[in-house]
Amino acid sequence: MEQKFTVAGTAAQNGITKVRFANDLVSRIKILVKNNCQNINLIELPEPMTKLEALKHLESLDFGAKDFDAGYAITEKLYEKNKEAKRGEYKKPISIAEIRSRKVDNTITPTAILEQTGFVDTTELEVD
Repeated sequence: MEQKFTVAGTAAQNGITKVRFANDLVSRIKILVKNNCQNINLIELPEPMTKLEALKHLESLDFGAKDFDAGYAITEKLYEKNKEAKRGEYKKPISIAEIRSRKVDNTITPTAILEQTGFVDTTELEVD
């Protein structure tokens, strides 16, 4: 089961803006301030959410409208999390027996492919 968070937002450290997640707003802000972060902008989420859900919520709020770096960080992290989510989707396993039982189309030959592309005049080819 994926961890859920109640706080999400952005903060910049050493000029790099990152998306931040937490379960306690006050302690997270204290930690970010202690680590010399600037532009700390965190909000409490309406309900506990996964990182992907929280990112979609931030995007729906147009969270990065005033700060380009925050908007970019949210969009980039959302892309990354969507990619991870798709990678974890269930895929039906394929057996070797199933692959071997597939029909093979013997009508397609390299010569036929060359003729269809029109790149080579196949009349000049020697086919054994």
